[in-house]
Amino acid sequence: MKNKFALFALALSSFYGYAQEKTRTDSLKEVIVSSSRIDLPFDENSRTIQIVTAEDIKKLGITNVADALQQVAGIDVRRQGTSGMQADLYIRGGGFDQTLLLIDGIKVDDAQTGHHTLNLALPIEVIQRIEVIKGPAARIFGPNAFTGAVNIVTKDVFENSLIAKVQAGYFGQFNVETTGAINLEESSHIVHFSKHSSEGYRYNSDFENTNYVLKSQFNKKNLPIELLSSYAERKFGANGFYGIPTATDQYEETQASLVGLSTVIKNGNFTWKPRVYWRRNQDEYDYVRSNPSAYRNVHITNKIATELNGSYESKVGTTGFGVEMAKYLISSNRLGDNSRETASLFFEHRFQFFDTKFDVTPGVAFSYFSDFDNKAFPGLDLGYQLASNLRVYGNIGYTYRVPTYTDLYYIGPQAIGNENLQPEDALSQEIGLKWYTSRFNFDIAAFNRDSNDLIDYVRLTEADVVFTPFNIQDVNTKGFEAQMEYRFSVNTLPQKIRLGYTFIEDEVKSTSAAYSRYAINSLKHQVVGAYTMEWFKNFSNSLAYRYVERTSGVSYTIYDLSASYQLKALELSIYANNIFNTEYQEAGMIPMPKGNVLFGLKYIFK
Repeated sequence: MKNKFALFALALSSFYGYAQEKTRTDSLKEVIVSSSRIDLPFDENSRTIQIVTAEDIKKLGITNVADALQQVAGIDVRRQGTSGMQADLYIRGGGFDQTLLLIDGIKVDDAQTGHHTLNLALPIEVIQRIEVIKGPAARIFGPNAFTGAVNIVTKDVFENSLIAKVQAGYFGQFNVETTGAINLEESSHIVHFSKHSSEGYRYNSDFENTNYVLKSQFNKKNLPIELLSSYAERKFGANGFYGIPTATDQYEETQASLVGLSTVIKNGNFTWKPRVYWRRNQDEYDYVRSNPSAYRNVHITNKIATELNGSYESKVGTTGFGVEMAKYLISSNRLGDNSRETASLFFEHRFQFFDTKFDVTPGVAFSYFSDFDNKAFPGLDLGYQLASNLRVYGNIGYTYRVPTYTDLYYIGPQAIGNENLQPEDALSQEIGLKWYTSRFNFDIAAFNRDSNDLIDYVRLTEADVVFTPFNIQDVNTKGFEAQMEYRFSVNTLPQKIRLGYTFIEDEVKSTSAAYSRYAINSLKHQVVGAYTMEWFKNFSNSLAYRYVERTSGVSYTIYDLSASYQLKALELSIYANNIFNTEYQEAGMIPMPKGNVLFGLKYIFK
């Protein structure tokens, strides 16, 4: 690892000699990080937040959210195949059930299982940026933001346009997309359709992914009302998925949909943000693709929720408050018919002292569950502005996750749920430093999380045949991460270098279980890097690097390469993943493809 990283760092540092002194505006400072209550500029936030912009995604040539998140330090995306068809999302060594996904602030969690977290990850063409909020987020977003949250922010419409895109590549990949934007006097609309398909890179790994997205804003001049709706259907061969390497003929289909209505009302010093939404997920799983009657799971989950969040500006600072209510329902041939009602109250206040250089934000969330004990999640954020571009910060907070319906009620040949499970909880802390200038960004953070009653699927004795989930693990997770970004110009053409590093150490306390199914396997060492460049006008390309060493000792290195050329309204592109044909697995024993090339053609009608 040291030799490879040293060579990579040396290669990147050689470009510094070409850097000219031209500066450019750091657009990140102008980003307002989305929140349900107190919205803050990116550089004034007292949390570890990283932003992946639409421009970053475009220049890296990647085609889906799962691949985009792999370039963020501290994020572990474990894919089972290409194009993010089935992928699990982990933050700072947590589990896939412990990460919350939001779309424009709408919480699209699935009560069945965290395996469905990324089912509604939107197509790249409609995304403005991705906000990654790390650390305890329960007091901000409520339960299940155990290790952090990811918020996908969609694009706004400023002008009329129509984009058509076609891609084809290895393994019979064929992608077709169209995105239209209409800006009218009283309303604006984005409409997107895409279909991605592949014959598969190995037996029974074919897939077909279809997406529809509609975002509309009505009554723009008076009280803007925003409608967001999305539908994603995925059909894929699941060879060896879900910890069963010998099950080569598994097959799965999911349909995920979202409809949300929201607005923002400003009245004097008050800001109100009402929202109502419905999220549905359907999951059909066949153990034998050619014979569904042999063993089939069918699960349908619904979440119906309403929120009223707001803030109040006064002489003593900004007060944030909110109330949320949700009802979860599931109908399943394996999990039964169940429902859960939840309600949460939020309160926080941001004080500022010493000419606004020092800020203190205490807050608390109270949550009611119809099937578990009520909980309170207090927390505290602190920040001090050492200089106009240098900030130190720290935060501490309790966090919490309720068991999924799969944990509680699943009945299958290899696992049986446990209705007596209790929620997981943790106390998390972090301290960090942010340094942002017009050309150079740097942030570093150290974190610690003491988790109790973590749920693991275990065999209590060697004689047991099936796995059963128990609150059996207490784990201390500590580590640090750092990320830098350097922007410069070569012959007036923009260049960017990004590097990130994460170290995680888990201390698992003793357990009485004879065998664990989901052993802790965090990213002990992770290095991510990218160099995006332009060598002449309208031609850009990038080199991305990723090194992973897990707690188990397994390690691998991946290089990706992309290039694009803009010829007026026409864009030609190529994206090559794993260009040195590394053999590796991200999830279970699923081998990832050795090399994957995708050619693209994009045309913008205006």
